[in-house]
Amino acid sequence: MRYRSFCLTLGLCLLTLPLHAFERSWPLEEGVDVVGELSHAEAAYEDTLIDVARRHQVGFEAIQRANPELNTWIPGEGARILLPHKSVLPDARRQGIVVNLPEMRLYYFPQGESRVVSYPVSIGRMDWGTPVGTLDVIEKRENPTWTPPDSVRKAYAERGEELPRVVPPGPDNPMGAYAIRLSRPSYLIHGTNWSTGIGMRSTHGCIRMDNDDIGELYSRVSLGTSVNIVNQPIKVGWREGLLYLEAHPPMEELEDQAQGMDEAVKRVMEAVGERDARVDWQRVRAALNEVTGVPQVVGWEADQPLKTSTSATNTARADPPAADP
Repeated sequence: MRYRSFCLTLGLCLLTLPLHAFERSWPLEEGVDVVGELSHAEAAYEDTLIDVARRHQVGFEAIQRANPELNTWIPGEGARILLPHKSVLPDARRQGIVVNLPEMRLYYFPQGESRVVSYPVSIGRMDWGTPVGTLDVIEKRENPTWTPPDSVRKAYAERGEELPRVVPPGPDNPMGAYAIRLSRPSYLIHGTNWSTGIGMRSTHGCIRMDNDDIGELYSRVSLGTSVNIVNQPIKVGWREGLLYLEAHPPMEELEDQAQGMDEAVKRVMEAVGERDARVDWQRVRAALNEVTGVPQVVGWEADQPLKTSTSATNTARADPPAADP
């Protein structure tokens, strides 16, 4: 009887946990650049991809890119939906907060702990871009008011909407219940009153999080925590002798920076270094063309049993293929 009671209590507890509670945190290991695992969810009759994304802590555009064959609004009852919970860590110091703009994802490295916690975020639209660079947390505020800058109020006015000078806390406040101000004071990490939009370019430059996620991050982050905002549409890293490449669409306003095959070759060669490794350049090109945001195996250490066509394979230290013009 006690066993049945315990199981019932445990079951009820598990049902009350957020569905993504088991998927956001992964251990960090020396020499390992890839965290998490891919998984799948089955769509119910009434589901959209956005519904599934919110239940499983995936951003809007991320779940679209990972499932290009599915209709966003009617994936269909029983549709098998890929959840891209596997990530190559950004090429950045693993401390504090790291935000990679092209993938619209925030990585938090808790101080004194060998793990990383990951959250989907929304970032600034093209005309209100989120800045790249290293900032610090300078203020934390619960139930914040929002004082929109004149530029934002003007943009609203041009659409025929009147925006008050100060928006008080509450359900109409787009900052949600928590705000973390950065050392460029007009930029914040904050919650939202529109969780459906997480994982899109939809803000005026701030980094927006789901309310549950920002509540968790807010409770852990201290003043002075570094926030490194990077622009890395192509990420490359190792795990268990395999080389992975993860590709995201580049930021439109930053397309003049090195991208495509040029950037991929550079990052692959840097990752290989002095290893006795082989790279399948056809797989590299395929990952760049598909831009699913899902890590793809593009190389392996020489003692790995992975097989591929000899015509597509070169040692990484041999001449790489000609870069795109």
